[in-house]
Amino acid sequence: MAKIDLTIEKERRQRAIQRVRERNIIIPTFAQMKNPDLIPAEIKAKLAGIGLWDVNPLNLFRITWKNEPVVKGGGYGKVNYLELPPSLTGVPARIIMLVGKWIPTGSHKVGAAFGCLVPRLVTGQFDPTTQKAVWPSTGNYCRGGAYDSALLACESIAILPEGMSRERFEWLSEIAGEVIATPGSESNVKEIFDKCWELRRSGQDLMIFNQFDEFGNYLWHYEVTGHAMQEILEMTMRPGDEYRGLISATGSAGTIACGDYLKTLYPTSKIVASEALQCPTLLENGFGAHRIEGIGDKHVPWIHNLLNTDMVVAIDDNAVVNLARLFNEPAGKEYLVKSGVPEAVVKKLDLFGFSGIGNLLSAIKFAKYYELGEQDIVLSVLTDSMELYGSRIREMHEEFGAYSERDAAAHFSRYMLGQSIDNLLELSYVERRRVHNLKYYTWVEQQGKTYPEIQDQWYDRHYWKELPGQVAQIDALIEEFNREVGLAY
Repeated sequence: MAKIDLTIEKERRQRAIQRVRERNIIIPTFAQMKNPDLIPAEIKAKLAGIGLWDVNPLNLFRITWKNEPVVKGGGYGKVNYLELPPSLTGVPARIIMLVGKWIPTGSHKVGAAFGCLVPRLVTGQFDPTTQKAVWPSTGNYCRGGAYDSALLACESIAILPEGMSRERFEWLSEIAGEVIATPGSESNVKEIFDKCWELRRSGQDLMIFNQFDEFGNYLWHYEVTGHAMQEILEMTMRPGDEYRGLISATGSAGTIACGDYLKTLYPTSKIVASEALQCPTLLENGFGAHRIEGIGDKHVPWIHNLLNTDMVVAIDDNAVVNLARLFNEPAGKEYLVKSGVPEAVVKKLDLFGFSGIGNLLSAIKFAKYYELGEQDIVLSVLTDSMELYGSRIREMHEEFGAYSERDAAAHFSRYMLGQSIDNLLELSYVERRRVHNLKYYTWVEQQGKTYPEIQDQWYDRHYWKELPGQVAQIDALIEEFNREVGLAY
């Protein structure tokens, strides 16, 4: 059974073609996002005068991990990544982080949203002339969806919890057609789902792109992020090195799908799911609220392939928010340099948003648990950067006062070098099944999924393997759509 419906709706598709023709829009393929060398030279030349965040349809061609790391006019290069030294991490293992800042909106979620919207657009299932695209999220996904909608001439509605950072709301107010703030903060995903049901019943002509159950999210990361990770390994592996595992906050379970791709290349590698200790859903069926923005929880996403998940790690949100200060306050950066962390690395620590810090701490726990050495490589992701959390730093100043060298010493020792292997679970077959079964309460009881399909996700060994085969079909549909639009390039 195909996970992404590619049925053609001819009349609606023709209206979509007319709309994008009027707006001079050309849609990139997955192949071009993986390999920008395939992008026409005329498009590359025009991008030289366009800012990375500009609302310009040509920025669809910047939905890639290979943008030149500049805010305007950049071309393409190698995958953007950051390798962290043992002087910072406290472990000899090579921890390498894929960098999301240099993608439009400053987060890779713009790619996940593309993977959900574009198949519906080029098949005619989504009609941009009559429908609104609804983007439920705990932060970056609704930003990415609203941005993609603006580039593709679609009306959008962004939904996110009222407790998310002010930067998200301020930017969305300029991009989305409508912004809806739901009760709570990062952990309040059900309230977002409830708002989606309310919108469905409102009689409006809309389509909801729920990142937690949209396989386009999974597929974009499997294909595009997965290949970016592969290229990092090809660039950085030395003789004798071994890739050991992928660490990712579960969030919507999109990013963690790149680990599924890497397991096809490195079958012994691990996939580690990270979450907040204050809301240990996967670890112990728990619940709660936390401050690690961008990793919405209290449920298990429908698109999470638990058959491939080897470990669950829970991170204390106190560690994350205090390390954000260490990485960004002048006293913190000065202390790190004095402690032997290379200044060139310290200058790049603003590439870490809150979830990226959580991913780093999970990678350290993973490395300590398996006693990894200097020839072991661990991969993870920096979903966004501190560009989206400046208000949080100001709030901590107001609450706790100025940041001192003493604070920096305490936080570096306790939260970075002092990371232990507590709040960690290596998953057996039975534990994997236990976490998978948690999907039932959200998806079958509340969101309309079927009992046979939740069983298929676990017992049908072809269920997850069929998805990657749809990439070529989607690219063919995009190419045909572009031909019918008829714009030169």
